Amino acid sequence: MKKLVSLAMVLGLVLGLGTAAMAAESTDITVSATVQPTCRFATPLPTLAFGTLDQSSLLDATVAGNLRFWCTIGTAYILSDEFNIGVADGAFSGTLVDGANNIPYSISYNNFQGPGLGRSAEITSLLTATILNANYINAPPGAYSDIVTFTINP
Repeated sequence: MKKLVSLAMVLGLVLGLGTAAMAAESTDITVSATVQPTCRFATPLPTLAFGTLDQSSLLDATVAGNLRFWCTIGTAYILSDEFNIGVADGAFSGTLVDGANNIPYSISYNNFQGPGLGRSAEITSLLTATILNANYINAPPGAYSDIVTFTINP
């Protein structure tokens, strides 16, 4: 009888394992993500302020500032100004206006094209604005200003 009970236990154990093995099933699922090529300007944004222009000077007025941005790693970018969108030339010509009067000026900038290095590796473009002496020595008094739009095209 002991042999019969032992045999029943072994048989039950074997049948239980077989049932467990037959109940198991597996499958594969797909996990995915997309990273879009992105470029963003960093803050603070520069202000190019010439201050008070000295009309007794014989020199051009010059001021500089840094425009910082980042682009996704490997993303080719073009930094351009409002008149040259998508053109990598690093030069802008504009006009400071006080209402009725104006003063021409220019901005040169570097790092206007290249590959992005990722968010943790900002790219700095040195902006150098210049007003030629001949363009301001006879300008009427006033508060002159302009706004320039820069774009990064990935």
